Amino acid sequence: MSPDEEIPMARFTIEVNGRPLETDTAGERPLLDVLREDFGLTGTKYGCGEGQCRACTVLLDGEPRPSCLTPVSSAAGKRVTTIEGLAEGDALSPVQQAFVDADAAQCGYCTAGMILEATALLERSASPDRDAIVAAMNPHLCRCCGYRNIVDAIERAAAARRSSDG
Repeated sequence: MSPDEEIPMARFTIEVNGRPLETDTAGERPLLDVLREDFGLTGTKYGCGEGQCRACTVLLDGEPRPSCLTPVSSAAGKRVTTIEGLAEGDALSPVQQAFVDADAAQCGYCTAGMILEATALLERSASPDRDAIVAAMNPHLCRCCGYRNIVDAIERAAAARRSSDG
């Protein structure tokens, strides 16, 4: 595309945290930018812009996705869950609460992406073992190196879920 050509714009409707939201934008624009700039949802963080750190992870139809690499056009008509969509009123989700209880957030920059990844993991498996947790969280980078507390938090969240279900 030459500098003189206009970028084609379109209207996209995305269900974000249970609400349909619309934006007029270029289809290849990263979902991360739309969430932060158009919808004001700043809990999803820009990390590397290359999908390597996973700080920007959101759930797209329940599956973790790096929003920096996800074109807004591929999210149209789908359910997007951000960190802002996990709590119910003033009550944190079990995973969010477990991260607080286990002191799993230091600077907090990577935390939203990790919580969303952990939420998806616990939806797939109510009782993941430590190896499964480590494997699921492996793509996520924490500059503070709080990995032990993060794994502990996910184990706590799994245990809390099992006790509330049974």
